[in-house]
Amino acid sequence: MKNIKFSMIGAFCVLILLSSCGVTEEGQLTGVSERPSWTGLNPYGMVYVPSGTGHIGQSDQDIFHAYTQRPKAISIQGFFMDDTEITNNEYRQFVYWVRDSIAHAIMGDYIEVGDNGDEILDWEYELDYASEDLAEMYYEGDNAFDGKKEINTEKLTYTYQWIDWKGAANRSNSGVTRTSLIQTEDDVEVYPDTLSWIRDFAYSYNEPFTRNYFWHPAFDDYPVVGVNWKQAKAFCHWRTKLWNKYKAEDEPNTEEFRLPTEGEWEYAARGGRDLAPYPWGGYYVRNAKGCLLANFKPGRGNYPEDGGQYTVKADAYFPNDYGLYNMAGNVSEWTESAYVENAYRFQHDLNPDVKYDAKDSDPDVYKRKVIRGGSWKDISYYLQTGSRHWEYQDTSKSYIGFRCALTFLGRSINDF
Repeated sequence: MKNIKFSMIGAFCVLILLSSCGVTEEGQLTGVSERPSWTGLNPYGMVYVPSGTGHIGQSDQDIFHAYTQRPKAISIQGFFMDDTEITNNEYRQFVYWVRDSIAHAIMGDYIEVGDNGDEILDWEYELDYASEDLAEMYYEGDNAFDGKKEINTEKLTYTYQWIDWKGAANRSNSGVTRTSLIQTEDDVEVYPDTLSWIRDFAYSYNEPFTRNYFWHPAFDDYPVVGVNWKQAKAFCHWRTKLWNKYKAEDEPNTEEFRLPTEGEWEYAARGGRDLAPYPWGGYYVRNAKGCLLANFKPGRGNYPEDGGQYTVKADAYFPNDYGLYNMAGNVSEWTESAYVENAYRFQHDLNPDVKYDAKDSDPDVYKRKVIRGGSWKDISYYLQTGSRHWEYQDTSKSYIGFRCALTFLGRSINDF
């Protein structure tokens, strides 16, 4: 009798403990209550690329006979993508944020948050760039030119962290620590390399673009160039922080803005037209009226024939069927993927991608990243949706820009 009594008391205590932990609702398995609500998102300036399957690879003759883009069937998870390349004015928002954060730090504009005495910048303070307290941000002495007060752009740097997920998933790394998986990119210079306009073209007068392309309002809606792969990655990290800062209080952090993978980029460029050689679907770069359909180098160098001698506005020409502008021509675009000649032969057919996080000490061949789409200075071959090309991750060019992607969370919008 005594044992039965103690058993009943024990069972009663367990029930009280379970109910107090929120594990049960009247004895039913209901999951954890008071979870954050999630209704999806619709980022400004992005379009949805639906989940689906298609083919990547050469859609026309492989004129180089390189076999670096053998046809392959793949499936891609739905994602958002910027409808245009990132423009000068959009990238300038990032540059200004970095500039202002450095100025606030110099002025000591901090506020305490939390109980641990942690400090963050107080963005409510107004900055006076004419103040002598911020003199260190400008070129001084012999570096000053013609009496102008100019920001020293070499001081505009951004530091961010990322996690080595591949390393974390490697089963052979059983003794690895969490700390070793947290990687830091220190002092990435965010100001575009405006001198690339001169460096890229020997014996050519492009100094006006060096002086004006990034700053003059005439080019606000043109794609930013002179940005290397690490700078593009830094922009994506900052954009994620910016988004999460202004989200609803009960809304969870969103997935990270990032560069599209090579597979995502090609899938999006085709616009649902499987095996089409160009984003508009046809086999030619002119329409029935003879008008050129993209900004590139037609014929033997008649650059302005297509309407733009250099770059054009990021939303010029007609978009493809997904609503994406200039997926062929204007500027080539960075992707997340490392360039490997035979990648299509071994990468997976589900969200294919090849990554390699090259260090500064690595051989140059390890620093190659895939660029896609062709540019205003390229022949039409590089405009084809299946044409692969690359550039070194620490190199900036006057014809390479980028756009961001964002993985769609949940069931694909096109699934009913």
